[in-house]
Amino acid sequence: MVRRRVYTSLYASLLFTVLGLVAWATGQAFVFPSLGPSAYLLAFDRRADRARSYRVVWSHFIGAAAGLLAYSLIAEGVALTASTPPFSPAGLRLAASGVVSIALTSWAMIATDANHAPACATTLIVSLGLLSTPRAAAVIVAAVVLLVAIHHAVVAAAGTIRTRLE
Repeated sequence: MVRRRVYTSLYASLLFTVLGLVAWATGQAFVFPSLGPSAYLLAFDRRADRARSYRVVWSHFIGAAAGLLAYSLIAEGVALTASTPPFSPAGLRLAASGVVSIALTSWAMIATDANHAPACATTLIVSLGLLSTPRAAAVIVAAVVLLVAIHHAVVAAAGTIRTRLE
């Protein structure tokens, strides 16, 4: 059990290190809060299951798109970077944007069999004005695709090494 804990934490950190280096090199948000749980889930259950990869990528795409839609229709120009005054119109717009984005994301994930809970955090990141431009949403999706690609490359390399050692 200790070995699994160590391996999982090191592997999740490796996945995030690569994304952190890409973020540092590009100046883009290739590291964001909802990507951490996705990295952890990939590291904890390391099977290179294509269906799970589809769910991870597609759900974050759904979350980014739903968040962008909700934000642009309801809360554009407002951002949850500080608390809003009680009963303010800006606070209401942000809350409504978050609620709508969660509803859209949840519905679309279920409809497309792409259930991956961290995408609900992605939709909130976008709908609350934190990464709420089309470019930021595209970077979010690119980061998820990169995370999954790195994961598959590591799993494939580990399988090759294991085969050669046997």
